[in-house]
Amino acid sequence: MTRTRRALLAALSVAAVSALVAGCSNGSTASSSSTPQDGGTLTYLEPQTWNTLYPPSAGFYPNGGIVNNITDRLLYQDPKTLELEPWIATALPKVNADATEYTFTLRDGVTYSDGTPLDAENVVKNFDLYGKGDTDRALTVSEAINNYDHGEAVDDHTVKFFFSAPAPGFAQATSTINSGLVSNETLDRTGEEFGPGNAEDVIGSGPFVVAKEKVGTEIDLAVRKDYDWAPESADHDGRAHLDGIDIVLAGEDSVRVGTVTSGQADVARQIPAPDEKQFDASGLSIVAAPTNGVNNGLSFRFRTPELSDVAVRKAIIAGIDREDILSKLFTDNYTLATGALAKTAAGYVDTSEYYEYDPAKAKDLLDDAGWKENGDGVREKDGVTLSLTFNEALPQPRSKEVVTLIQEQLKEIGVQVELFSGDQAAQTEAALDPDTIQVYHSMVGRADFDVLKSQYFSKNRNTLLNLDTADESIGDEQLDDDLNAIASEPTTAERAAASKKAQERLAEQAYILPIFEEPQVFGLRDTVRGFATESVGRPSFYDVSKSN
Repeated sequence: MTRTRRALLAALSVAAVSALVAGCSNGSTASSSSTPQDGGTLTYLEPQTWNTLYPPSAGFYPNGGIVNNITDRLLYQDPKTLELEPWIATALPKVNADATEYTFTLRDGVTYSDGTPLDAENVVKNFDLYGKGDTDRALTVSEAINNYDHGEAVDDHTVKFFFSAPAPGFAQATSTINSGLVSNETLDRTGEEFGPGNAEDVIGSGPFVVAKEKVGTEIDLAVRKDYDWAPESADHDGRAHLDGIDIVLAGEDSVRVGTVTSGQADVARQIPAPDEKQFDASGLSIVAAPTNGVNNGLSFRFRTPELSDVAVRKAIIAGIDREDILSKLFTDNYTLATGALAKTAAGYVDTSEYYEYDPAKAKDLLDDAGWKENGDGVREKDGVTLSLTFNEALPQPRSKEVVTLIQEQLKEIGVQVELFSGDQAAQTEAALDPDTIQVYHSMVGRADFDVLKSQYFSKNRNTLLNLDTADESIGDEQLDDDLNAIASEPTTAERAAASKKAQERLAEQAYILPIFEEPQVFGLRDTVRGFATESVGRPSFYDVSKSN
């Protein structure tokens, strides 16, 4: 079968998709022995298509799954211990006392797939772009890098970075896919030129390269045979085991599940909770990778008229039964959230006392706040209906079903809930408008204190819309100051204290409702060996091999 026919993948039946994928997958040359063998092509199914390979904007999981495998980073973060270790750098950086200067020594002999050197000047060019952005080319500043001033190439193998204020999270930032190193020519591209249709021209130094792209349908990665600079903790040295990875769009849940369980694909991301039991069968397995960051949950846009009263926000929180949501929609791989952050996240604080389900309390709070039920059972105040619109978080598991259950629960206390539907572009645009979306469903993974700032700070994701972009005003300056301190205090103890303060304010002011600790759930055939993810659940294919 031709690759063109796979463009129909998301719309076809499982049986038809299986035939197509089988017809274009290369046979594995790996043996059934315990020793990984080189060769074979892995077929990997994605529920959504990628939209940019510009590393600072690659947080969306389809983006990150590619960037993680075509780029290297200065440091590597062990996904199990979360400890940092050298990668392209030969050692952990030398850092001055107030964390405003970082010095890295680079490996010798590392090159990009176009043959150009990964040297000190190139590393500086990477971070000068990532740390400052370029508005003329529509390239954003990395949310992982704070207080960046500039970099200097001390010599061919030594780089030094300078910051305008303490940047204690910078070392970890250099290990994230947002700091994936790319060639000089790639760094000269515009935002649009990092987008679909240009994947083959995004040049990294990683173990795989983009060999072929079919826009909106498929990206094929090919092994880089001369790769020889993996992190020390990798299971092997030299080239990756696989010859390639075919990353195929399969938007329908049934397609991804059926194609893997029938043996016509190897791995699929985002296996829905109700389908996990299918992977209990012989020859199949589930990998539920933690994301180590801000939990899956709701952000209440507290500057909107409906949510400006903290009593109303507290009532909504008390009216949502999170345990009911988990028991009806999810499996044991999804843990009830006890705070803004996952328990494995840096700076985690238990604020679960603020999120108890109590519908009677919710009704009393709304009564006292002046919101009375009308004849239809919906609360009103001064002629305004208490109606809230939630987004459908397409990257998040079962978001539509979660919001539908919340809709039923809040109806019991007189709050009307609407779901904003639409594709990712429509969701992204709507998310910026408080008149359209009053409650925002999302999460973000990063194994560092700074993840809390990334989610809620006014100049990062701004999920609370604390910053009103129309007049540049800040609704809660104290929260913004607390979040900024997380990224700007020089010591771990000070960062932990700032994180605790910010988490407590988020809870006390009823700005958020964490729902569950979100994993990335992959379904695999047992012929796939060595499958792993980086520290927030993006696939890493370097150590993966296939057996017959």
